[in-house]
Amino acid sequence: MVRAMSFVALAALLAAPSVLAARAVEDQNANPIRKVVTLLQTMAKKVEKEGEKEKELYEKFMCYCKTGGGDLSTAISDSQAQVPAIQSDIEESSSNSAKLKLDLKRHQADRSAAKGAMAEATALREKEHAAFVGESTELQGYVTAMNGAIPAIEAGMAGTGLLQAQAATVAQLRHAIGKDESLTDYDRQSVLAFLAGSTQGTSSRYVPKGGEIVGILKDMREGFAKDLGGVKETEAEAAKIFDQLMSAKKKEVSTLTSSIEKKTARVGELDLSIVRMKQELTDGEAALIENQKFLKDLDQDCKSKSAEMDVRVKTRGEELIAIHDTIKILNDDDALEMFKKTLPSASLVQVDSKSKEAKTKVMVLLRKAAQTSPKDSGADLRFLELALMGRKVDFTKVLKMIDDMVVILKQEQVDDDAKQEYCNMQLDSTKDKAKGLTKSIQDIEVDIDEKTNTIGSLKEDLKTLNKGIAELDRLVADATQQRKEENEEFTQLISNDMAAKELLAFAKNRFQKFYSPKQYKAPKKEADTEFIQILAHKQQPAPPPPLFEKDHQKKGEEAGGVVGMIDLLVRDLDIEMTQAETQEEMAQKAYEELMNDSAEKRAKDVKSVQVKESAKADNEELKTQAEGDLKAKKSEFMAVETYISQLHAECDWLLQNFDLRKSARAEEMDALKQAKAVLSGANFSLLQAKKFLQH
Repeated sequence: MVRAMSFVALAALLAAPSVLAARAVEDQNANPIRKVVTLLQTMAKKVEKEGEKEKELYEKFMCYCKTGGGDLSTAISDSQAQVPAIQSDIEESSSNSAKLKLDLKRHQADRSAAKGAMAEATALREKEHAAFVGESTELQGYVTAMNGAIPAIEAGMAGTGLLQAQAATVAQLRHAIGKDESLTDYDRQSVLAFLAGSTQGTSSRYVPKGGEIVGILKDMREGFAKDLGGVKETEAEAAKIFDQLMSAKKKEVSTLTSSIEKKTARVGELDLSIVRMKQELTDGEAALIENQKFLKDLDQDCKSKSAEMDVRVKTRGEELIAIHDTIKILNDDDALEMFKKTLPSASLVQVDSKSKEAKTKVMVLLRKAAQTSPKDSGADLRFLELALMGRKVDFTKVLKMIDDMVVILKQEQVDDDAKQEYCNMQLDSTKDKAKGLTKSIQDIEVDIDEKTNTIGSLKEDLKTLNKGIAELDRLVADATQQRKEENEEFTQLISNDMAAKELLAFAKNRFQKFYSPKQYKAPKKEADTEFIQILAHKQQPAPPPPLFEKDHQKKGEEAGGVVGMIDLLVRDLDIEMTQAETQEEMAQKAYEELMNDSAEKRAKDVKSVQVKESAKADNEELKTQAEGDLKAKKSEFMAVETYISQLHAECDWLLQNFDLRKSARAEEMDALKQAKAVLSGANFSLLQAKKFLQH
């Protein structure tokens, strides 16, 4: 645009020879002092016009100082108000986030506690139910045994006959008699004696009747049935309470889970808003610092420009005074008369010679400057060379072109300075931002790696815990099955040993009937006959022995040995039963302790699983959030890198050649100033020549 204007100005200069010729004729008719005065008056007008223009520019600049400073002050005030507001919002959001995180921890702890309570209650309910099953089974067995024994006794079966026919029922009755604490010792001994078929433990030579025993058994059956009903009622009530507790705990767990999900989402939203607000705070603080710096620089510039304007006004006033004083001196009549007599003149040949010499000198200066001039310079010196090559040259126009070119060069230098500052500032800020983003990306990647390792560790821990729980459940099931089998073996052993003892006692009593009649205890006739019938049924009769040759002799010593052996066998059975009962008690106690410890360990492991699952879920959520942040940071980093590449493409050539362009432009301006000085001297000589020709 500037080159086009310069070309138009040069064309106008070359196209106006007639105007120049008219002015030359006018100049020939003018008084030479008048020309000087006219030149001084033109200078005065020019100085005044420059003063008005500078005043207008100064007023605009001062207006900018006021409005720009006001706008900056307003922006600074807004930023100063906005920064605390953002900080307050960040603190409030951080406080809310911390509170929600505490609530989440509390909810998670409450949920884990509720689940632990459910697990503990379930284990306790299972234990209570197992106890109920055992007790109810035992009571039901007693009632069933009595239901079977009472009709048999009412039908006439008693003693050993009942033992042989219903051995399991008799053993169950003995257990029931031992368990029934409401029986008197007499009734207990009577029933036991009835079942044994002897009077041992009762009145001498007395065998209880079946009707008395049936009455006792019916009372016992009623008591056991009542106990069984109470046990069932207690079990139903416990099951009802358990169901209510589980329902309440499930509702509590559901409510806590819903709260955890909602508050987790809210925490994520708050954390994201905190990150955005921190970014806004950083940008706002940077803008505040930049505005404050710009306002400070603006104040200094305004003050310096104001002082500079005062100096310019003062200097311009002094310049106008000097010009007007000079005009006054030259316009004096006496001075004009003296100038006519004494003013020397120069020949036209001398003027032309000086003009050509000036043109040649200026051409050399311009060509030399053109060699170092930047190619993209708006001040093309070739237009000046073209103007000076004409035969008729108006140096005033050429001087104006030189002034315009100097202004263009100065403006280009100002533009280069501004562009250099802009490029350096943008490159520094974007590189700093890229470094910050790189650091943030590295931190996020480290955080993601830590979360991944933590999640992997939690998965391994959960796998180990779940495997341990499954193994523990298997061991508990195996131990329960083993305990059940051992208890069945114990029950069978006791039942068999009791039957064996009764049989040995019966055999001993029968043996003593012959060898020790005093120690013989006569059983009921029915039972004895029945037992003999059973033995007769079981054994084949031997052939009749030969006739004795002499009277039978009782084998007293051998009989004592038989009784001793029977007593030894009974004692062995008692020892075996005692040992079995001790082992059963110890095994049951060890089993109960194992079950309690296993339940406690299982509850602890289940709680650990819940805690680790919750921690795993939290870490997975944080990892997902960090991966989103990493993606956003990488996108932002790529955008910054792209912008840096654009800045390098725009600024690298200018920054690398800035000093060279500046020095070349300075040399070009110096050359233009020298050319102006040369042309100004030639123009003054031309005026003198025209004055000489006029006279």
